[in-house]
Amino acid sequence: MRKGAVTQGSVLRAIAEYDQLGRDEFLAKYGFGEARSYVVMHEGREYDSKAIAGVAHLWDQGRVLRPDEFSGGKDHAAAWLKRTGFQVKAVKNPDWARDEIILACQLVMENDWKGLDAQDARVVELSALLQLLPIHAEAERNEKFRNLNGVARKTFDIATRHPEYRGKPTNGGTLDVAVLKEFLARPVEMTEVARLIRQGIAAGELQALAPTGDEEFEDDYSAPEGRLLMRRHQSRERNRSLRKKKIDSVIQRGGRLTCEACGFDFEQVYGDRGAGYIECHHVVPLHEAGEGRTKLSDLALICSNCHRMIHRRAPWPTPGELRASIERKHAADRRAAEAIARPRRAPDEQMANP
Repeated sequence: MRKGAVTQGSVLRAIAEYDQLGRDEFLAKYGFGEARSYVVMHEGREYDSKAIAGVAHLWDQGRVLRPDEFSGGKDHAAAWLKRTGFQVKAVKNPDWARDEIILACQLVMENDWKGLDAQDARVVELSALLQLLPIHAEAERNEKFRNLNGVARKTFDIATRHPEYRGKPTNGGTLDVAVLKEFLARPVEMTEVARLIRQGIAAGELQALAPTGDEEFEDDYSAPEGRLLMRRHQSRERNRSLRKKKIDSVIQRGGRLTCEACGFDFEQVYGDRGAGYIECHHVVPLHEAGEGRTKLSDLALICSNCHRMIHRRAPWPTPGELRASIERKHAADRRAAEAIARPRRAPDEQMANP
């Protein structure tokens, strides 16, 4: 069986049976539960997307796809149904991303760490702004996405987690607390982050930076400033023209293309295959990198390993700071190796002479 190989006709047949039997009987007949993430739309009605996708396999693949053989999310059922031309809608809205919480937290901070009502003009403005952020796909949003009540509730989630709040905190996530702590520890920097996000959206710059397939913010990249400024950071690092100019400037000065952190030389190790290759790192912190043009002095040449190590944990070290860390590690390793290699005196030699 080819999972996901369904046609529009097979989906319509599944929908017709759903209408004939009714929701409860259709789900019970094929062993599916109610949709928790997405529903498929047809002629103004909503249908459980996973059940419809699984039953559609009966007409194209000869048997129903069992619930435990696939997911109802965007990688399976939702994607298959959209591919056949159907509209798929989220049942619940996605969790708040760090960027969104940063904007909400900045608003709470300006309000003396108190939550705001849904009709407050600042909540109305923020709600409209959040709907412009290019973070969550349209298919993941429902009609209540970041509406006034949702935004107001988030401000109270943040406010009631403040260390000086004495009442019972409202429901909130660990990310709310993490961003709150960032604001308390670095209020000036985080306020600037919020300003840069707003500025980037107003100028249309951040909307143009669509998410890429290798976006790794959750695992190997750590940026308290959020994914939107991180995207802009990566976009500048991957600018081929800037990278070439940086490399040319080093070569013209008689320099070598070695990593500024560890000294690795791609050509020395890989020969012709590594000639002329090295990565660029934008050394200006995210909260300082505004819309101005990137200068060559803003870029550092580093190897792939050091580049990943810099981005792995915030705050990011500069190439110089990473180099110092590497040198300290090497020095500690040498001392340990010398201690092991140092010959030990025999027990009788260690006794003092009478």
